[in-house]
Amino acid sequence: MPANLPAEAKRKWAEVSAARNPVERLRLMEEFLSLVPKHKGTAKLCAQVKKQMAVLRREIEEKKHKKAGRSGPKFFIEKEGAAQVVILGLTNVGKSSFLVALTNAKVEISPAPYTTREPVPGMLNYEDIQFQLVEAPALMDGAAEGKAWGLQTLALARNADGLILMVDLTQNPVEQLSTILGELEKTRILVSKPRARVEIERKYMGAGLRIIVFGKLLDCAFKDVEELLKSYKVTDAVVKIYGEATLDDVEDAIFESTTYKPAIVVANKSDAENAEANLKLLEGFVDGQLPVIAVSCKTGQGLEKIGAALFQTLDLIRVYTKEPSERKPSPKPFVLKRGSTVHDLARNIHSDFSENFAYAKVWAKRLVFSPQKVGATFVLEDGDVVEIHTK
Repeated sequence: MPANLPAEAKRKWAEVSAARNPVERLRLMEEFLSLVPKHKGTAKLCAQVKKQMAVLRREIEEKKHKKAGRSGPKFFIEKEGAAQVVILGLTNVGKSSFLVALTNAKVEISPAPYTTREPVPGMLNYEDIQFQLVEAPALMDGAAEGKAWGLQTLALARNADGLILMVDLTQNPVEQLSTILGELEKTRILVSKPRARVEIERKYMGAGLRIIVFGKLLDCAFKDVEELLKSYKVTDAVVKIYGEATLDDVEDAIFESTTYKPAIVVANKSDAENAEANLKLLEGFVDGQLPVIAVSCKTGQGLEKIGAALFQTLDLIRVYTKEPSERKPSPKPFVLKRGSTVHDLARNIHSDFSENFAYAKVWAKRLVFSPQKVGATFVLEDGDVVEIHTK
């Protein structure tokens, strides 16, 4: 990522971030690019912004077609359940059969290539929670350059909480996975855990800037991060820094350029004659960097492993809340990221709980004394029962 962009360019990107209208956002992006010095250090940034602009242009064009009565595929799927997981794969790998086998989705299953033209959601039950699985239209070489609906499909993946990368064991799975990973990387979507991750959560005006470092800063001090964010007018936000982060990583997050998506690889058609040999080939290529699950949508083999694999890969925990006047906790848990605190839970319940938090009681088998009175920074784990008390 480029450092030391002109102040005028930084101010313009702040306007881009604040814009909600696609036409206005596109215009501001064009103005931003005109203010960016053109040299090797800014090449990646310019390429990424141009890809974002291409997605916006397609979105604007779709709205025009809709008004004219020529509606194209709808690519926005509102999130439901514990997490949204997008299923990516080349054509005819069995994505539709997989979705139907695991969820309540109604989708056309056909041997014809590219049958799925728009995202199809379905809910996967796992113990006492649900995952929203979304079948995306098939990827292909050139998707990241705008071929077919590639940019919209990759934007769908960028917005998801996690990914399922699906391959067909009757064909060369390494070639298939390489194509998928290549298209993701071109749009700066990573499925391998990066050295550092920076999350910027924009807040309402007047909320102020809060920076939380969970790892460490490599080439800078806390004040440098604060000054960089403020130079881009990021003044009302919660910024979380994980791992070993540089100033470039923070700047990268401002432009929403590189994003990490937890992923699993699902190898379909494990009942096929040559599946075992191809599975070994795939596992050798992945080399333990991603979970690989062999399934057969035809026989049902391996499908029961998907829910647990997603829960573990997405790094989630379930926390059950209890009101002071009740004897038993609610059977419906709050689903949080591993490492979340009592304060995070309180904020998820309602802003009043976090603002007026006094203390909490936690019931857990790992505690010597249960319940235990704890503060807002207490780190929760899967299965904890929490009773929050306010002032």
